[in-house]
Formats: sequence, structure tokens, C-alpha cells
Amino acid sequence: MSRIFDERGEVVPVTVIEAGPCYVTQIKTVKRDGYNAIQIGFGEAKRVNKPTRGHLRELPPLRHLHEVRTDDVDRYQVGQKLDTSVFKVGEQVDVIGTSKGRGFAGVMKRHGFSGGPATHGQSDRLRAPGSIGSGSTPGWVRKGKRMPGHMGSARVTVQNLRVVLVDPDRNLLAVRGGVPGAPRSLLLIQKARKQ
Repeated sequence: MSRIFDERGEVVPVTVIEAGPCYVTQIKTVKRDGYNAIQIGFGEAKRVNKPTRGHLRELPPLRHLHEVRTDDVDRYQVGQKLDTSVFKVGEQVDVIGTSKGRGFAGVMKRHGFSGGPATHGQSDRLRAPGSIGSGSTPGWVRKGKRMPGHMGSARVTVQNLRVVLVDPDRNLLAVRGGVPGAPRSLLLIQKARKQ
């Protein structure tokens, strides 16, 4: 993350994203594939295997391929270059990524539990979850009970981030606020669904 000054001179916390260039690598239609979508590729690879090389044909070797549903497939051709110029300053976007992995986490870190009392004879219950269900009725732990377990490393969508800066020359996009994932992780940026 970084910060920039807006037109009123106020400091805006932003995340700078390298968004492109992406290439259209395949077009899928209802007639041939059963649905409308385009496949886009991002990030040049040093080398790719033979099936991928055959799939990309004249395009540069691309590391990441992703399919995006669209109703307007006639606007695109294979080999078309998509860059940050599709975004405008002030519009809202949703950013999808994989959150940072936290490993096996307890209930205090994972769900924000307060823990047990530090006194009244409780010596080892400080970070424990407490009771997880009653005895004979129902006699089992209810589904969805918040318990310790794997935390993070999941698909996360951050909605309605405002685009603050668009730099098509360097393929940079700055959005207000944070985005999911570690630095240099892969993100999907789309127009906001719930504005």
C-alpha cells in the first residue's frame, strides 16, 4: 500500500496494482461451447509447455490464464490487448484475490472469541473456546460451530473500491483501501456488482 494526495489535498490510502497488459487468448460462444466467455492471459512466462504454446499460437508465452463470462463477445478478437484504459478515475471496482494464509488458528484469532477468565481457579482456559454443546440433548456438536481450524488462504472479494489513479503507460491502477492477498499475488479486478 501507499498514499497519494487527491485534488482537495487530502491524503488517500491506496493500493497500487499492476493491471495488465492482458491478452484475449480464446473466445467461447453459446453455439460452440454452451456459454459466452473470453479467456484472458496475464504475465509473460519464460517458457511454456507444448499444449499451452499451441493454444496461445502467435501470442507471447503467458503465465496465468483466466476465463471471464461476458454477453458481448463480439467486441473482442483473439490477440486483443486489454490494459488499464478500460477503467476510469472515480468508478468503483470489486477486487478478488486469495487472502494471506494464517495456518491452524485458535478461536481467539480466527473468530474473535474473548477467552476464559484469568482468575477463579482457571489456570489453563485463557484461550480455550469453552463449551461446544450440551450433553445428552442433542448429544452432538451442531453444524457450523465456530472452532479452531485452518484460517486464511481463501478466495476473498473486497467490494466497492474507488479507482483513484489510472496510468495506462505503466499499466498501474491505484484503488482506495486494501486488497486481499500478499504482495505480488494475483488479483481479478471487475466492475462493482453492488454499487
